[in-house]
Amino acid sequence: MAIVLAFIALGELASIWSRARVPSLLVAMLGIFIVAQLGLIPSTVVDDSLLPTVYTILVGPILFHMGSLIPLPTLLQQWRSVIIALSGMLFAVLLLAVAIIPLFSFAHFVAGAGPLAGGIVATGLTTDGLISAGISSTILVLPALVLMMQSLPSMPMTNFLLRRFAIHLRESGKLEELAAKAHALKEAAVRGEAKKKPITVPSFLEENELFTLFMVLIGGALATLISNPTHIPSSIVALLLGIGSTAIGLTPERALEKASSFGFAMAAVVAVVMAPLVTADMSDVIAALLPMVAILIIGGTGIMLGGFLATKLLRWEPTLGMSVALTAMYGFPADYLLTNEVARSVGVDETERQQLLDAMLPPMLVGGFTAVSAGSVVIVSVLVSFL
Repeated sequence: MAIVLAFIALGELASIWSRARVPSLLVAMLGIFIVAQLGLIPSTVVDDSLLPTVYTILVGPILFHMGSLIPLPTLLQQWRSVIIALSGMLFAVLLLAVAIIPLFSFAHFVAGAGPLAGGIVATGLTTDGLISAGISSTILVLPALVLMMQSLPSMPMTNFLLRRFAIHLRESGKLEELAAKAHALKEAAVRGEAKKKPITVPSFLEENELFTLFMVLIGGALATLISNPTHIPSSIVALLLGIGSTAIGLTPERALEKASSFGFAMAAVVAVVMAPLVTADMSDVIAALLPMVAILIIGGTGIMLGGFLATKLLRWEPTLGMSVALTAMYGFPADYLLTNEVARSVGVDETERQQLLDAMLPPMLVGGFTAVSAGSVVIVSVLVSFL
């Protein structure tokens, strides 16, 4: 376990040092793949760590936790961002289906669409589904490769689009007006979150880490029980239970973090995604490179096209809308860091930088949470069910 966690930690350090310009997963997965190819670690290192077993136990609670990341008042206030993010994801999936299935196969399409439309949890679900379906090792490495590489084209493109939007705001004289509106929406969302919820858990239980962990585990188990008779994927049920439970006050927001268990749970997800890379031959990775490039180009184009069309219908600025849509390819914290970087470089003083943040950060964060937390889980759950 220490070996696997060492590569994950190395990736996190690289991401911190580079201010998220170097994706942590790229460093972790590429590092363990190279070391495995050199024969310095056994091909069974991930299985021996028992982290895949931890994933099997915690996948339901993890998805319940993902639902607890989405405050309903914030989503309702930023409904345009939600629509744009979902539109980008759906267009990407449709475009990938039209192009990738004829060019390669349906399994290639599923392997690429899930990770492209979301983050590490969606990739874990995709990899688990491919393994359960007995898909070949050449395709098994594809989700990890797409996840590793998708932020490399999307983050510079987002930086370019956001910068154009910020400059347009400043030069058009709309900055103060839009920032004031965004700030008012933010305050309204905070007031909505602060309203008393139907259920009030006693503070001594709400602040107890073990009790919170117990509630999250119950949520994951309940999702499995509901999914069996209803035939609704347990991942979708767990996500919905997490959203509902948080909305009524039964469990806190960011539940696994409150239980001090999120880091270990995510390490298990990363291990599941890593596993095919550790056991794969170099020939498998080389064979997956062409599908990966095609998926990134076609899927990225679909995300931007879907974001552009939804933005035009909602009468937003296309540069902001396409940036919101692109958050599906990297999520948090990259969306936060990119927005701050653009505001810092474009704003001429502290007041203007804060106005740019007020205008750009809320839709970017909501777009990222919508895509990575909720939208991708639903898309992956549906696609994997057809394997």
